[in-house]
Amino acid sequence: MTTRPGPIKVGLIGLGNMGRNHLRVLSMLKDVDLRFICDSDEARAAELSRQYGVRATANLEADLPGVDALVIVTPTSTHYDYIKLASRYVKEIFVEKPLTDTLESSAEILALAREHGVRIQVGFIERFNPAVMAVKKVLSNSSQVINIDFTRTNKVSSRITDVDVVTDLMIHDIDLALYLNGAARQVSAYGVLEGGMIAFARATLTHANGAYSNITASRITEKRLRHISVTCSDMYVDCNLLRKEVMINKQSIEQYYEKVSISSKEETIDVRPEEALLSELMAFVQSVGNPGAEGIPSALDGYQAMEIARQVQQQVRGA
Repeated sequence: MTTRPGPIKVGLIGLGNMGRNHLRVLSMLKDVDLRFICDSDEARAAELSRQYGVRATANLEADLPGVDALVIVTPTSTHYDYIKLASRYVKEIFVEKPLTDTLESSAEILALAREHGVRIQVGFIERFNPAVMAVKKVLSNSSQVINIDFTRTNKVSSRITDVDVVTDLMIHDIDLALYLNGAARQVSAYGVLEGGMIAFARATLTHANGAYSNITASRITEKRLRHISVTCSDMYVDCNLLRKEVMINKQSIEQYYEKVSISSKEETIDVRPEEALLSELMAFVQSVGNPGAEGIPSALDGYQAMEIARQVQQQVRGA
């Protein structure tokens, strides 16, 4: 790991609901020197500048050369332009998911990153959910993963207006499916549109390793759900991402004789109460200057998730 002489100089663009959370966490990190914040709403930027004691800027081209890393938490439709601008000055970029709003622009950003040596971390925060981290560890000890069910529902938020449910919600679980089960060789999907936007989608991914992932995302469902269920050859894993609970069920006896019933043994995994955003940004900061850092969602991961998302959208729309 590269040793730095001091804190990493970081800039932050975007101060909406999620951006303010990033600001709160970045201001806590001792290894971060937050040099500026920026938002299209200058009054909001000025207010948060006073609250956190960090300078607000409206001139990114003047300030980007003065930072080691940049965090972009702006509407998805602006990611492409901000990454292109930042890449002229900064080689370490964090961008909230998805990478961009289209597969074509994601491909351009991936090519740009490779050509100019820019490292991009995509904000697939669920990888840093301590419950997901526990599930990944459990599955690494399973003899075979057969199927994973992902469910993510949330009534549509008034602040999300530029992306559909696939790019807003399902993209998290597409990334997790690829992260846990590997590359997908086939995708099938169906869904429902509301007001011309996909509001409900269900997709089945057939992975190259023979496993399956069933992913459901909904902006119609009133109840907020974040759930993962895994069927393995030797266990069943039940994970509630909101409550950060992981339960494992295993057979406790093999049925060799008639009239011998099979009972199930349930285990609860101890999940540490860690904030996923804190873990995610710590991973970003610690990986600055260390391109070999493992488990961090890259521009390639962002592009591959968008490839699957495009197939889901096309099938739902009947394109």
